[in-house]
Parts: sequence; structure tokens; C-alpha cells
Amino acid sequence: MIVKKAGEVLERYGLCDHCLGRLFARLGKGTNEERGRAIRFVLNMERSAKGLPPMGEPEKCELCGNIFERIPLLVERMKEASSGIEFDTFLVGSRFPNEIREKEESIWREFGISTGEPINREFNRELGKAFGLATGKDTSKNPDVVFIVEPYFGEIELQINPIYVYGRYRKLVRGIPQTPLPGFEDSVASIICRAFSKASGGKCVFKGAGREDVDVRTLGNGRPFIVEIKGPKKRKLDLDAIAREINASGKVEVLNLRFVSPKEAGEVLTKNHRKEYLALVLVEDGVTPEEAGEVARKLRGLEIHQRTPWRVRKARADKVRVRRVHEADARWIDERHFELRLVTDGGLYIKELVSGDRGRTKPSVSDLLGKRAWCERLDVLNILDD
Repeated sequence: MIVKKAGEVLERYGLCDHCLGRLFARLGKGTNEERGRAIRFVLNMERSAKGLPPMGEPEKCELCGNIFERIPLLVERMKEASSGIEFDTFLVGSRFPNEIREKEESIWREFGISTGEPINREFNRELGKAFGLATGKDTSKNPDVVFIVEPYFGEIELQINPIYVYGRYRKLVRGIPQTPLPGFEDSVASIICRAFSKASGGKCVFKGAGREDVDVRTLGNGRPFIVEIKGPKKRKLDLDAIAREINASGKVEVLNLRFVSPKEAGEVLTKNHRKEYLALVLVEDGVTPEEAGEVARKLRGLEIHQRTPWRVRKARADKVRVRRVHEADARWIDERHFELRLVTDGGLYIKELVSGDRGRTKPSVSDLLGKRAWCERLDVLNILDD
């Protein structure tokens, strides 16, 4: 039946071995070219037995126009397009003219072919094999680069997939924002991204797991972050050397740098972290050691209802968030100051927890004291993963 069907098709269309074999791609093993050559060989044996002339390969295939013969040239074009780009894995895609794909499907319908494979699928596979043999690179479902090939005009579009790096940063000084802001020369993001962009030759996008104010330090185990490096020319980065360059700034220090997958990167950024803070509380009307200790005792386990703070109301949705204080300890400093160490749910604004923010945070340290209080200085001590 296969040979009979192949004969009917070849009576009407002059097909190369690739396009003939692809009609029966779901049957047996081997390449479509090998399959087409075998089918043509058996068909011509039968025709010879009947005294009929053989059906050889046409000079030019009526379906593909001998596009598979262009594979060596396209391999060279791919090598040129990826020159200077560091990668180990790749994937090939192609853009075939609509008329060729429509003609192929028309042949399937005309002869009742249900075992065919689309031309672009075979072409991508064969071009990928040839490029892999020529360069020693491997194909992958999650490749470093993707080649999009226009086979007839030889145009190559190169898509370089991004690199994701996880780390934790410590902001050692006050007075720098997490991301660039007008009026500030540096930011955590710019200090980190300069080193990554220099090493990779790509564009670095910084994403922090939460943020801290300009005047707040982040110490301890540091805040988790992800850098996405778009269009990297180099992928095999020396993360230790990059860390040393960042840490030499004296403003920002990075820890635990490692490569991660896009999925892992997303999980880092969406995970809710508890945070440990150290706040220096100012009470202008005065505070005693006993009052400071009583505030800490009342805060432990307390549920806080916090409407979006006044100072960020234009940048955040105006709603009431419910967060909990898990731990609280006080250390009296002098008649107007005490330190408050807190462990809270992520997303609780500590400055407003102290001041009350015009009644938008309830209860607050000011409420518990019965006196107006302000957060004079704040540090993030640790970002707790568990």
C-alpha cells in the first residue's frame, strides 16, 4: 500500500527523497531521506518488472525546491550569526513560506496521507544535526540560543536566551536606593548590574525580593535578589570574581551567587519572607525602661492592620493589609530612645508601625505607649526564608 500510494503521488508530483519519505514519516525508523530513497527503490523495482521506466529524483523538487541541499550553506550562516556568542546548547526554528506548507497539506488531503510530517519539522531537525556536527554544540529544549532561519533567503535571526543568577545583598550604608532614583549617583541595582553587564556583555535587570528605604541598611544574611542578564555574549561567568568586584564598592556586598532556572528565579521573587528588624525609636516626651519593655511585650504575636502608608500611597494600591509581629524585644538607650528588635511578616512597614501614620496603622508603638513615637533609624537584620 505504501509503494502504491507513493507511485500515485509521484505520477502527479516530482518529489525529492526528503519530501517523498516525509509523506510516510510516522512509519518505521530512519531519516525521511532514507525512507524516501527506499520507497523509490522498491517502487522502481516493481515498475521494472512491469517494463515501466523508473521514477527518479527530479532535478528540482516541486514541493521544497531542493531546500535541503542548502543546509551546508545555512550552517555557515548560523556560525557567522553566532560568532562571538558563548553558548553550549541551541535550538533551530524556521519560517517556511505559506504556499509551501499549504501545498504540502494539499497533497496529504488529495491522496489521503495521514502519516506525514510538516516540512519545517524535518528541516529544523536536519539543520540542527548538521550544525551540531559542525560545531560540537548540543540541541536542547531549554537552549542557550535559538536560531530562526529563513531557508530560501538565508536570513538568520539569533535569539539569545537570558541567564538568571540568584544572590543575597547587604546594603552597608544609608543613603542609596535599591533601584536608580533621580538625585542619587548609585543604587544597589546599578552597583550589582555594572559588574554583571561588564562580565557578560549583556543587559542586566535587577529584581529584589522586597525592598528597603533609601535610609535603611540591610545587614545579616542579606536580601534575596535575582539578576536577569538579557542577550549575554558570555554565559560562563566567574561569579566569585563578580562578587569581589561588587563587594569592593564598600556600599553593597553580595553573597551566595549561583545560576538558577527561570522557574527558580520566579519562586525567589514571589516567596513571602519574614524579616528581622532593628529600629531606633524616638519618644520626644520621654520613655522609661519599663515602658519600652511593656511595648515589646504587647507587640509579641500582635496582629497589625495597616492601610497603605501615606508616603507610598501613589505607588501602592490603597488597601488594608493584615500582618503579624512574631517577636519583639526592647533595649532602653536613654530618656528619649530605645531599640526595638522585631521579627514580622513580610510587607509590614516598620516606620509606620512605630509612628501610627496618622492612624493608618493600628495598633502602633505610639498607640501602645500613649505617646508620639518615631523611627529614627532602621536596619533590616535578616531576611528569614522559613
